Amino acid sequence: MMTRLSVVLPAKNEAGAVGTTVARLRELLPEAEVLVVNDGSGDATADVATAAGALVLSHPYTKGNGAAIKTGARVASGEVIVFMDADGQHDPADIPRLLALIESGHDLVVGARQKGSQASLGRGLANGFYNRLASWMTGHRVEDLTSGFRAVRADKFREFLYLLPNGFSYPTTSTMAFFRAGYSVAYVPIHASKRIGQSHIRLLRDGARFLLIIFKIGTLFSPLKIFAPIALLLFSLASFWYGWTWAHHGRFTNMSALLYSGSVMVFLMGLISEQITALMYRGRD
Repeated sequence: MMTRLSVVLPAKNEAGAVGTTVARLRELLPEAEVLVVNDGSGDATADVATAAGALVLSHPYTKGNGAAIKTGARVASGEVIVFMDADGQHDPADIPRLLALIESGHDLVVGARQKGSQASLGRGLANGFYNRLASWMTGHRVEDLTSGFRAVRADKFREFLYLLPNGFSYPTTSTMAFFRAGYSVAYVPIHASKRIGQSHIRLLRDGARFLLIIFKIGTLFSPLKIFAPIALLLFSLASFWYGWTWAHHGRFTNMSALLYSGSVMVFLMGLISEQITALMYRGRD
């Protein structure tokens, strides 16, 4: 049984929603520590959150959603931390469902948004692609890679703070890191409401960043799943080109030699990266 719970809400210009969200949290979880990390807002976010009963931590300028999460995680005193958005999308009434799985032995429990909860069709398609890609990399089913509504064991989450980016992709990084470390991850289906106010995420710009981060974390998590397909592709191209030039010209070309050499080098780089990754996570698996 957990002795203390902290709820961390990163907020930037969320004066229209943060007060209601904090008040609801205080009503449902009166013993919980509620922290609002004001990420350089230009409105009354900090004042509204304070009036509603939250402890407010303010950045002097905007550092990013991930930076706000890290600030909250460092200050939170709870053994378990719940992260959720301050914009009204996440229902505080779902928190006990997440905590129930934490108490049953899981280390990370994610609120997985169901169909109809995505902000747009494009966002839903992009998230579906990210989920499938992450599932392949981790070898586990990832139901919602980008959900910001999650409960974690604080000590385990803090192990990965150095990996978390300052931008909008801390859920991606933390989920894959927990899987790689051998920690238990579970999902709870939730319905996310339409946010109050304007979203700070841009589909193309932040979507490209999410994809890059998935590959970056993939190289930390299981490098051979990145390097091996590339090596296989180069080997296949080399063999195809060798077969074509031998059939038409009766010789082995420099291009075939280059492609074969490249495939071997990429594969060896993957093996070395795999060993480095194993050393990084030694004692956690």
